[in-house]
Amino acid sequence: MANRAPIHTPEVTMEPLNRFPTMMQDYFMARVRQSERISEALKFGLQSKREVLAYQEHVRDRIRSIIGPRPPRVPFHVRQTGEFEREHYRVENLIFDTRPNFPVTANLYVPKGRSLPAPCVLGVCGHSLNGKAEANYQAFCQGLAIKGYVVLIFDPIGQGERLQYPVGTVPAGGCPPAGQPHKSRYNGTVGDHIQCANHMGLLGEWFGSWRIWDGVRALDYLLSRPEADPHHVGLTGNSGGGTMTTWLLAADERFTMGGPGCYVTTWRRNLENELPADSEQDPPRALEFGLDVDDFLFLHAPKPLILLTQEYDAFDNRGSEEIYARLRHLWKLLGAEADVQMFTGPGPHGYYPELREAMYGFFNRHCGRQREGSKEPDREPEADEALWATQSGQVWELGADNVPAFTARKAQALAAKRQPLSGEALKKELAKALGLGKGVGAVTDRDPSRSAKALAVPPDYRILIYGPGNREYGATPTWYSVETQPGIQTVLTCLDERSWVCRIAPGKETTLYVPHLSADEDLREEPLAQSLVKQGRLFAMDVRGRGESRPNSCGGNYLTPYGSDYFYAYFSEMYGESMLGRRTFDVLRVLDLLESRGYRKIHLAGRGLGSLPALFAAVLHPRVGTVTLKHALLSYHEMTQDEDYKWPLSAMVWGILKKLDLPDCYRALGKRLTLIEPWSTRMEPLPAKEAKRRLKELGAG
Repeated sequence: MANRAPIHTPEVTMEPLNRFPTMMQDYFMARVRQSERISEALKFGLQSKREVLAYQEHVRDRIRSIIGPRPPRVPFHVRQTGEFEREHYRVENLIFDTRPNFPVTANLYVPKGRSLPAPCVLGVCGHSLNGKAEANYQAFCQGLAIKGYVVLIFDPIGQGERLQYPVGTVPAGGCPPAGQPHKSRYNGTVGDHIQCANHMGLLGEWFGSWRIWDGVRALDYLLSRPEADPHHVGLTGNSGGGTMTTWLLAADERFTMGGPGCYVTTWRRNLENELPADSEQDPPRALEFGLDVDDFLFLHAPKPLILLTQEYDAFDNRGSEEIYARLRHLWKLLGAEADVQMFTGPGPHGYYPELREAMYGFFNRHCGRQREGSKEPDREPEADEALWATQSGQVWELGADNVPAFTARKAQALAAKRQPLSGEALKKELAKALGLGKGVGAVTDRDPSRSAKALAVPPDYRILIYGPGNREYGATPTWYSVETQPGIQTVLTCLDERSWVCRIAPGKETTLYVPHLSADEDLREEPLAQSLVKQGRLFAMDVRGRGESRPNSCGGNYLTPYGSDYFYAYFSEMYGESMLGRRTFDVLRVLDLLESRGYRKIHLAGRGLGSLPALFAAVLHPRVGTVTLKHALLSYHEMTQDEDYKWPLSAMVWGILKKLDLPDCYRALGKRLTLIEPWSTRMEPLPAKEAKRRLKELGAG
């Protein structure tokens, strides 16, 4: 017999295994691809003008519910703070309010030597720190003005003269110390937007609606000017401005032509390419409603629309072509196929000359001004300061409110009306807020009011024979992978006096531990977890997207503003869910599994980010006895009062403060609950005296 090669046993290392690094990406790709297939089949299945108009109304209703009710129109109180003239146009520097004490800074370009009123265009900025003063945005305003258009462009929230988090202390009614008002604690643009938006979601408000309302009110002002012709009203912007062009075309019917640049692609392409986006770029419930980006543009039909794209853009041009094909089909059925176009420039992301010239030509054609031509005229950019509407370059000099101030006040109003919840009413509202009443594939979420004797069908699980090396856990580990729903694996570590390399051993009492970021890390380094190991059999679990399913997507970034944790959290919200709700569901399903193995009394423990799904599961599951939470957040309301909160989007629940807050859950657990070293809204330990006082208020020691 030939000699056989010896069996090779790989070396055991202490490096943690990340068994499911692509799980979150694969899970969402499967969902979004399915959503897109259904949506696209529906649109190409439309075969008549009547069907298209009916679908348009269906979409309009859905988008209105996403945007939400419009705030009241406050008086403008327009202030012109400066003016200068150039050869072909003059520029007015303006300030007007879109909400009480919420000023917007803007520039109005008025052509000289032209017949007035003239066609007008609203310009919306992309992610430029200097907002409306960015060179390419100045360029399209100047180019349009030279060609005879009246143009209004304004600073977005968190950009230009409207930074929301200035460095330094801002006195009431004053501005920051000299030299500081042009810096943001969150670096402006993306940082300001996400910081404004995340805790706003606790109130059920979408930051994109705030951005849209600024645009609607800016259009109100533009059309109030006698120089502007209301029969020819254009809208254009690039990148983040392309986003706002897309939303505004859906939100306001007064625009007669639109040109979104460097944004329009499908959500499938963004997801597949691991391209995170700002909070205002991801409408909550849009995917739940079966919508894609083209649906927002479709509300503009059959009026003229040109998609401005670049060949080398991060916003995938393949998705742009797919959207263009859908729109062309719908415009054709409305008898206006020639009025929807797409232009692709040869360059990278940006509103560069080739895109601007395509926009000029398209707008000229639809305003009957072909003689103006599409070639960009000679022009020179202005210094940023020349375009400032404020003296300091920031609206703080006006004593303006920032977005967090509005969030804080609305949260206070909700708290004043909210009644404490308990018992079955609390369970019902909590399950609803977490999205636990929705089906997820082959699994239907539990009914939190079910009888204690009625078991849910327990989830299946794998036995992971090859664990992540020898671990100093204080007991022998065995690993299982629990399928809490199709496509989602939750790694469960069992620690006991002996190894259980077999099915999960039966028992009567145990502890289930939900760690901050990683079961492996907490079991090796966290005193609470180590003390629980000494008390007997312990199960520690990594909920989805944590520990052994921590994603390797989004460049490996995790808890950063554009990291994978944020990326999948907002895709959850686009499905009308919350990531925290899904993670709570993971805990509930593992509790179901343990219950099916005979465990009737389960001590549930959690730390940090893991304390929140543990808390909610403890309220909802009948087999949870005592509860220990370390480094827990005590109140969502407090987060709305702190503009420098640090808890991530994945730790929040959309709209939860309309009905309940965390203290409702703590009170429901009563004497079963032990809270240890609670964390503040900034994920820092509360001072000892403050923590003692707060724990006494909650009745938890």
